[in-house]
Amino acid sequence: MLLQDKVAIITGAGSGLGRAQAIEYAKEGAKVILNDVNAEGLAQTEQLIKDLKGIALSIVADISNKEEVQDMVNKALEEFGTVDICVNNAAVLADFKASLDITEAEWDRLMAINVKGVYLLTNALLPHMLEKGKGTFINIASIGGTIAGVGDAAYITSKHAVVGYTKQLAFDYAKKGIRAVSLCPGLTDTAMVRYAIDEEHPAAVRQVAAIPSGRIGRPEEVAYFSAYLASDKADHINGVEMKIDGGQSIH
Repeated sequence: MLLQDKVAIITGAGSGLGRAQAIEYAKEGAKVILNDVNAEGLAQTEQLIKDLKGIALSIVADISNKEEVQDMVNKALEEFGTVDICVNNAAVLADFKASLDITEAEWDRLMAINVKGVYLLTNALLPHMLEKGKGTFINIASIGGTIAGVGDAAYITSKHAVVGYTKQLAFDYAKKGIRAVSLCPGLTDTAMVRYAIDEEHPAAVRQVAAIPSGRIGRPEEVAYFSAYLASDKADHINGVEMKIDGGQSIH
């Protein structure tokens, strides 16, 4: 198993890419700490993992709140003694809005979750990982972290920030045993973006037409790639963005 005896925190695990990754990590032998603000979704993910005889701990917490994030990390360390992998997955969209259409409140909320949440959880885990000399961060960005046109102005900005933060994280800490990789999916069939897969949504028509493979991605495909990147087999992959988009971003 790729992740045998590893312990991983996965944010946004109540649905979509977070749930798919949590299940795949458990299949690959990891003990998983599931985080989301959606308690019902978390319970469903935890049950799916336990049905597979996996080990999971659910923690409801707002990743944009420093105290709640630190409390989650403390609970994870108390339960499992260590955390080897952090999957910063939780994110929100603002419906393909251009800058003038996004309110300040929408902008602030999106940045708090998509960017500040990554920073807070990373910093809460770094002291522990640096002490043991090893740790891996899989930061779920998007091809929207490398190009425009695949999301709203705030989302695209936030995902570029995640890609940049990941690069700097590796630059600062790689020699101390830390790996950080940006995983950049293209349009993927999750609840968060399903409205945009509607054939009548103009943004969806534009995006799907731009995918050379002719289809959108599946959450399981992202999860397989994420598990590999989090494993020791990917030990020399650090500080880069890895795309899984059916060729969507090559235009």
